Order: sequence, then structure tokens, then C-alpha cells
Amino acid sequence: MQTSNPQARAEAARRNPRAALRALGMLPVLVLLCVAFALVNGRFASPQNLIIVAQQASINLVLACGMTFVILTGGIDLSMGSILAAAAMAALIVSLDPNLMYLAIPAALAVGAGFGVLNGALIAGVRLPPFIVTLGALTAIRGVARLMGRDTTVFNSDLWYAIIGNGNFLGVPWLVIIALSVVGLSWFVLRWTVLGVYIYAIGGNPDAARLSGIRVGLVLIFVYAISGLLAGLGGVMASARLFAANGLQLGQAYELDAVAAVILGGTSFVGGIGSIWGTLVGALIIAVLSNGLILSGVPDVWQYIIKGLIIIGAVALDRFRTESGART
Repeated sequence: MQTSNPQARAEAARRNPRAALRALGMLPVLVLLCVAFALVNGRFASPQNLIIVAQQASINLVLACGMTFVILTGGIDLSMGSILAAAAMAALIVSLDPNLMYLAIPAALAVGAGFGVLNGALIAGVRLPPFIVTLGALTAIRGVARLMGRDTTVFNSDLWYAIIGNGNFLGVPWLVIIALSVVGLSWFVLRWTVLGVYIYAIGGNPDAARLSGIRVGLVLIFVYAISGLLAGLGGVMASARLFAANGLQLGQAYELDAVAAVILGGTSFVGGIGSIWGTLVGALIIAVLSNGLILSGVPDVWQYIIKGLIIIGAVALDRFRTESGART
């Protein structure tokens, strides 16, 4: 029987080398990728490039934290990229109004959380499958994002919060600081709060969780609200980086990178097993892979193919890990 208690897993890892290897997760893969790309191209290991890698990982890491909450309950959120685009559009539009400009970030977060709550209500209240609800939301919200900007790109060269995307604090980019803060808060919720216990319990067995008195519906609405909220934050980060937002293109396929990061990090698609720290490693693997392939001169088309194979491999790894865990 496999336990979801982190302390119990750590104790088991100390006693069992195979358990220790499982506890390391994909960290050895991340290290090997870094070493390999550093050997292929010396620029990869330069401080400047490592900062670029961290920046590239930041938005995906924020989205992946939200996706971790959702997948831990046995669900999925395919609408994150579209929510990010709608939130970014809201932020840019509000920022252009001198009287409302400082409400740009709250507007983006509210849009993200609102769409997340709507997804959660349909899943928890109407009992619709998460895949179907968020797949439909992916298309519908993308349409809303395009309508918000009248199907054009919205620019603001004087964007007041642009420092988030282009500034730094003591040499550390604000994007990285925000992403790591989200990781820390997510870890705290999942590790130290009753809500975190409920999330793992629902992912392990929703019927048993309901019978034990957990208000499953409210917890599901919460996790999808968090997913939407963090997608909204991702929209703020992306628009701050670009000084612009586009309802058609911004955030396209971001949800796939988030899913890949979560599954690579060891969170099981069936729910109930996983951690935020694993998601951090998974997001770094995706960023290192993208950056390393570019520096290595791999054509863009092959980058898409390799990323797709990585996602398939991550799902296969998840199934192998789940089956092997059931046998031990």
C-alpha cells in the first residue's frame, strides 16, 4: 500500500534504495539534461543563459502549480492557456484607462479566478467531466479573449507593471521571484493545511472522501478557482513581458506544457499522488529542453516533435510508476 504522507515516504526512501530513487523523481534527468547541453554548447551553462532559462520556466511554473492542484484531485484544466490570454487582454485594456490603470492586475486576477470558478461549478455542481468542461472552455474563452481585443493586438508602451516582466531584484528577475513565491505558497497549502489533506483525499478516492464528511464540491471549485487565478497571474506576467496581449495567439498550448511539467514531476494523472517540488523540477526540465534545443541549433519543427514525445513519455512514465507502486 502506497502512502501519501511525505514524512513516511522520506523514511521509506532512507530504508529502501529503490524507494530513494523514486523519491528523487525526475531530478537526475534534469541534471543529465543540463550536463549534456553544457557539453554540446558552452553558452548553456553561462550565468546569463541560466537566468534566461529560469525566466522561460517562470510562467509555465505558475500555470503548472495551478495544474498540480487540479490533477491531484483527478481532474485536468485544458483552458489555462485561454484564461491566460483573456486575463492578459483584461489587464492591457484596463491599463490604457488613466483612471483605472492601477486596477489592471486585480482585473486580470479576477478574470482568471472567475473563469476558474465557472469551470469548477460545472464540474462539481453539474457533475460534468473535467476534460469535457475545460476542453469546451478552451475554445469559448479563447473566443472571449479575441472579442475583448476586437481580434487585434493591444499594446501599451507605458505599461506601469512592465517591471514585473523585465525588471529584477538584486539580479533575480521578478518573474522568477513571483514563480518561486507561488511554489512556496502552493507547497504550504498542500503540505500544512487541512485543505491540502482534502485535496489528496479526493484524488485518492472521491467517494470515500465524501463519505468521510469532506465537502468535495467546494474543494473542487476551490482547486479550479486556484487554477484560473494562477492562469490570470500568468497573463499578468506574459503581458508585462511583452507590453502587449493578443487574444488569438497568446497562451496557445501553454496548458500542454503545464500538464507535461506536472506529470514529469511525478504527479499521477489518477490523482492523490504528487508534490509541488516535483512540478518545479518538471517545469525546469521543459525550460532546459527548449533552451538547450535552441542553442544546439535543432530546427523549430523538431522541437515540437521532441516536446510531444516528452509528453507521451511522461504519461507512460506515470502509468509505469502507478502500476509499480501498486505492486509494492
